[in-house]
Formats: sequence, structure tokens, C-alpha cells
Amino acid sequence: MEITKLEDCFRFRLLRDIKPDKEKTKRSLEISKHRLNEAENVLKLKIYEYVILEAYMSMFHAARALLYKNGIQEKSHFAMYIYLKEKYSNKIPLHILNLLNIHRTERHEAMYGLEYKPTEEDAVTAIQDAKIFIKEIEKCI
Repeated sequence: MEITKLEDCFRFRLLRDIKPDKEKTKRSLEISKHRLNEAENVLKLKIYEYVILEAYMSMFHAARALLYKNGIQEKSHFAMYIYLKEKYSNKIPLHILNLLNIHRTERHEAMYGLEYKPTEEDAVTAIQDAKIFIKEIEKCI
């Protein structure tokens, strides 16, 4: 089963309609900023795997805030990316939306991969990309 369309995400319940929730939107943005701060702190400790995880999670929570604003509950990281790509590519440049998917994959490799070993450059890039992504999401909220 390959899910590539927004309608598939809803059909397989990877995304669900819920009531828009301002409080969850606000809280997800707070978590997003906290996770970004954690990524910056861990960078100083040179623990690059955790920088990758925290930078991605900061992007995830920013994206999730936008979904909560729109009344959408995610049950899949990839489905959330599909949603943003289909609903926001006219407001957020595609190359910025793609950062979420790029770092989703990188996070997966950092957590589960056997070969991937993030470098300092990877970690710095992840933080920079997260800042750019969050800023764009905030414009939409």
C-alpha cells in the first residue's frame, strides 16, 4: 500500500478530521520552540544524533500546530507532510515544505539506521532548516 494522496491519508485514517483547537495549536508551537532550543543545547554537547531528532521534532510539532488549527489530527508523520504539501504549497514554498520530509527521513535513519552517523554539519543544517520551517508555519497560523 503506497500512500501518496491526501484522500488516501483520510481513507486509511492516517489523518482525521477533528474540531479546530486553538489551545493544541498554541501548545504544539510551544513544544516546537522548546524542541528547537533542546537541539541547540545538544549541539553544544556534540551529540549530533540527538540534534537531528530534536530538530525534526521541532518541525513536526510546528506542522502539527497548523493541523490542529485546521481541525486535523495526524496519525502518520508522512501523512502530515502530504497534507501540508497539498494544502499549503501555495503559501509555503515547496522547498521549505520538503524540509519536513527530508528531516523525517534523516531522523528515521538516526533512530533506526545501522549506517548513518550524523556530522556536526548535518546537525547545524537540521537546526537551520527547522528555524526556516517553523517561521513559515507561524506565518500560516
